[in-house]
Amino acid sequence: MHIIFDNDQGLDEKYTVLELDTFRFSNLQAERTAYCIIENIPFEEMPAVQTFKELHATLMTEYRNRRWGECDKIIAQLIGKWGGELDTFYAELRSRIDLLKTMTLDDLWNGIIDRS
Repeated sequence: MHIIFDNDQGLDEKYTVLELDTFRFSNLQAERTAYCIIENIPFEEMPAVQTFKELHATLMTEYRNRRWGECDKIIAQLIGKWGGELDTFYAELRSRIDLLKTMTLDDLWNGIIDRS
């Protein structure tokens, strides 16, 4: 798996490209979205690739909308998929969600990660 910032290169025509996180870089005064490129999908997963892509996209939407329970359900479905390449990301997201569940988030929270 490779990580890229911004998906303006048309790579999703040749590879499976999935959104990860959006970062706000204060030194650049810009937001950049990270994506992963999955090149090696196990043969047995090929029939379900579109379903996995849709689940992953739904996960990211549910995360930004603070629907933690839905996120937990989707992560449970996606762990082990993509040949396990995204398991670390899903585990990190689950940990982040567990922390967010304990916090009071203001109305401006949108899932963007601030990086100085």
